[in-house]
Parts: sequence; structure tokens; C-alpha cells
Amino acid sequence: MKIQINHLAKMEGHASFVGSLYSGNIAKAKIITEEGARLIEGILVGRKYWEAPIITARICGICPVVHSLTAIEALENAFKIKVDSQSRLLRRMLEAAQIIHSHTLHIYFLSIPDFYEENDSLKFAQKYPKEAKAALRIREFATKIVEVVGGRTVHPIASEIGGFKTPPNRDQLKTLMNNFNSIIRDAEILCQFTQEIKYPKLNRQTNFVSLKNQNQYGYYLGRINISNNKLLKVEDFYQQMSEQNSPETLVKRVTLNDQSYMVGALARLNNDSDFLHRRAAKWLKKSKLKIPVYNSFYNVLAQSLEVIHFLEEIFELSNNYLSNNSEPNIFSKKKLMSGAGLAGVEAPRGTLIHYYEVKDNVIKNCNIITPTAQFLNNLEDDIKTYLPLTKKVSSIKRKNQIKTLIRAYDPCISCATH
Repeated sequence: MKIQINHLAKMEGHASFVGSLYSGNIAKAKIITEEGARLIEGILVGRKYWEAPIITARICGICPVVHSLTAIEALENAFKIKVDSQSRLLRRMLEAAQIIHSHTLHIYFLSIPDFYEENDSLKFAQKYPKEAKAALRIREFATKIVEVVGGRTVHPIASEIGGFKTPPNRDQLKTLMNNFNSIIRDAEILCQFTQEIKYPKLNRQTNFVSLKNQNQYGYYLGRINISNNKLLKVEDFYQQMSEQNSPETLVKRVTLNDQSYMVGALARLNNDSDFLHRRAAKWLKKSKLKIPVYNSFYNVLAQSLEVIHFLEEIFELSNNYLSNNSEPNIFSKKKLMSGAGLAGVEAPRGTLIHYYEVKDNVIKNCNIITPTAQFLNNLEDDIKTYLPLTKKVSSIKRKNQIKTLIRAYDPCISCATH
């Protein structure tokens, strides 16, 4: 039995799916990227190093913040630049806000309608207006944080190598924080909605990979945590992973020791659930999920828990920033810089890695490893496990269930074909 989906809608970029089911038990699955080559790494070679955060932010319109910040951190590592604590707080705030607005868009408008067998997101919003309005308010709050801290909503420019160009307006930040209690209630409405979903059954053990920071939920720098039992320096992880080119796809797919693995909200939750903030931990307990969760459909619920967690994170970070009257540093580009460095930051969809080699201010080599490139193999392995469970349903329903699983991962083909 051949299964073909020519266009996977409601996700970043263009992709299709081809699969097969033999004798009801043996399955094949392949995600085919239909996006054209974008050649960002080639564009960067020969340019000045300070252009990297600006150019890489254009890889994705949904997550420009993390590409910019990861490029900045990698170049700071290359040049051994120490960054002040206020800049660190602001960067973490930016990243938390980006995760919130990306998750909220995906949860309500791209993924949850699948579980209710509703293809029209506008009709879905009319059926569930309370949840739709809550999702929109959360996104507005998060994008406003990015605007105030980052300088503008899309492709923020305030953060730069060595510090910040311009600090955020403290009064504007305080005003935003005055709305925190109402926004956190909206996030709880959304989380409740994800907990009411009847998730399809799926169980396939895999490695979960995410950043690990000591005594806190990992999302900004740190070591690589593999299924909560093995910690690697980002450099060591980078050496152990393997990128493979395939003639049928423009994505350099990634394996770890020749195995697929998962990154993203569910991976972070499985590895770091003990470090969720108070409200998010309460909602995890209410969900009755037993960690580790090996059902990838629950990535949607994990995202909703992270929305609550990162709202709490922003509130804490802003209080810490506002309680300190000092401003972030501004780095001066006065001498020729050379070096090589890499960094990892958690994008909404998982761990993002940037690597740069610079000689006399000029980028000589670079490599960008996106979350989707890392989890595509794992997604296909999940579909292979799931397909035999669909052998008794109609062809149309089978295709819809495949789409539901693919979209639950929240793939970004635009990033993957950078």
C-alpha cells in the first residue's frame, strides 16, 4: 500500500510525504523537502563576522531571534569575549519570548485543529473563541517583549557581539510586566486545551537531546544533555554528530552515533521537567504525564507547558534586570579578530548550533545545524512505528493522522534548507 501526500500544509516551508505499508506491519516513510536551496552558509563566507547575526536572522521569519543570538554566542566564543550579566539576562529574555510566540502559533493555529479533524483554522477559532483569543494575546505579549528588548519585532537588532547596541526602555518593560498575571491565565487556558486532547497511541523509545544548565531548565547555552543521563560539551557533541547529504533532499540530515534522536519541547521536558517553574510544574502534574514520554504527539502538550514556564522565566528575568541599574556593555570593533567557535541555543523546535571560522574579521567557514535537520530522521522512524497502527482506518483518515504526527513535531523546512 503506497501513501503519498503531495503537500504538507500548515508548517514552515514546503515538504511532501511518501510512505508504504506492507502486509499491515512493515512500513517505510520519507519526508521530502520541496524547498529550494538557500545557500546562507555560502553567502556568509567572505563577509565580515559582524554580518553573521544579521544575515542568519533572515533564515526564518518565525525564529530570527535564535539564529541571531546563536551566531553572536558562537563568535564571542571564537574571540573569547566575556559578556556582562545584564546582556545575558536580556538575551535569555529575548529567547524565552521567541519560544513563547512560536509555540503559541503552532499549538493553536497549526496543530490542535488536526486532533479535532478540522482543516480550517478560522472555523476552528470560531468554535473555540476563548482559546483563540488567549493564544493571540499571548503572542502579542511575547512579540512586544521582543520589540522592547530586541529593538524591533522581526529581525531584532539590539543584541550584538559583545553586548547590546541599545538597552530596552525600562518603563516599557515595567508596563509589559504589569500584564503578566492576565497573560499567564491565558497560557493556562491554552494548556488546559492541550490536556483535553485525545492523543493517538504511539510508543517508541528514542534519545532526547537538549541543552542542560545547572539547576535550571536548559534553553540558553550549557552542555548537551542526551536522555537525561549523558552530558557532552557542545564541541564534543558537534564532533559526534554526523551530517548526511541525500540526492532527494536539500537538508543535511543529522544522526548521533548513527541513530536518530529528538530535539524540541518534548525533549526538553523529558530531560528537564524537574526544573520547570512553579506554575508549569503544577500543570505538568495535572496532566498526569509520566516522564519520560515516548509519544511524540505529546510535543504539543509539552509546548503548552513551556509557554507557561517561559512566561514565568521572563517575569523573573525582567525583575532581575530592572532591579540592577547598570546597563549592558557595548563592544567596540577596533582591531582585527580571528578565531573559531561554536555555540548552541534552544530554538522553539530544538537545539540550534552555529559554527564559525574567522580570519582578520572575515568569515572563512561556517556551519549551521538546525533542529529540523536533527529530528527529521526521528520523525520518519516514528511514522514507521505508527503506520501499522493505522492499517484498519480509511486511506483519508490515515493521511490525516500522518499529517497530525508530522505537524506535532512543528518542522521548519525553511530553516532546514538554509
